[in-house]
Amino acid sequence: MRLAAINAYSFSHFAIWFVAGRFTQMTWPIFLTLSIGWEVMEWFLPFEFAIEELTNKAADLAFNIGGFILGRHLNYD
Repeated sequence: MRLAAINAYSFSHFAIWFVAGRFTQMTWPIFLTLSIGWEVMEWFLPFEFAIEELTNKAADLAFNIGGFILGRHLNYD
């Protein structure tokens, strides 16, 4: 089975981390721990949505980082 590196979930990753970056005081170490931790945890989840190739995991991390950076940039606190 061939799965795409970028899918609909990738955009939800961006949106979730944008909101976290924009509306919380989350620090980079916490963000990285949660972001990478979730991607690792998905390897052990017995659900269809968690079955991904390594390229999709990398793309998800890129979307996570992009969303968090943009959210932090727009955080005026």
